[in-house]
Amino acid sequence: MRYVLLVQYDGTEFSGFQKQKKGERTVQEELERAAAEIFGVPTRVSASGRTDAGVHARGQVCHLDGETSVPPERLFLCFNRILPPDLRVLRSAAAPENFDCTRAVKKKTYVYTFYHAPAELPLLERYAARVPVRPEIERMREGAALLVGEHDFKAFSSTGSSVKTTVRTVDSVRIEEERGEEADIFRISVTGNGFLYNMVRILAGELVSIGCGKGIDCIEKAFSTGERGLVAKTMPARGLTLERVDYGFPLFGEKE
Repeated sequence: MRYVLLVQYDGTEFSGFQKQKKGERTVQEELERAAAEIFGVPTRVSASGRTDAGVHARGQVCHLDGETSVPPERLFLCFNRILPPDLRVLRSAAAPENFDCTRAVKKKTYVYTFYHAPAELPLLERYAARVPVRPEIERMREGAALLVGEHDFKAFSSTGSSVKTTVRTVDSVRIEEERGEEADIFRISVTGNGFLYNMVRILAGELVSIGCGKGIDCIEKAFSTGERGLVAKTMPARGLTLERVDYGFPLFGEKE
């Protein structure tokens, strides 16, 4: 039987989702270790997509095959008795027929969080990156509007990817600001049909740069030339969270 899992993790102490040859601690490794104990046999766990070292997930989706008398909707309880505290299965269910959590993805939403403060704040540093200059949110929103739509995002990708095409569709880029006594916190939410290697972290860096005075014309130049050097440096992994994965239908019985 195939099951689907809704998974949340703090990526700080993980070397990404995918198992590594060198034996680094990964999310997949922890999930497969728990699954083997539950099902009594080695069990492969697949995800909607890989997250890099240090990246978090609020709503990662995984699937796996196995046989157990535990009802599908209660399988998450079995996992959580075994998993470490920085990794949890929030919900579980029987998968639709022929479901593949990687190939069936329609859209994903990532959120990048950063803050402006005079000094690093220990209670924010684990999940957000500090910027020394406070960006103007309206300038960031002007830049964000240019990122929406179908574009060649080659310039917004780090080397090391073997994808066939660098064209992607971004459905929305939303920027929210929360002002506080200690810090101003910014969140960039990006929804699209797929993302290149480090794409969201580079987009976030470019929007921060625009908010600090960089001209937005660099975005159009980056689209037309594909030159990585035209856009900003990659923002730190700790600010990125995989927020949601959308399959076009409810996987866990929730209402649309």
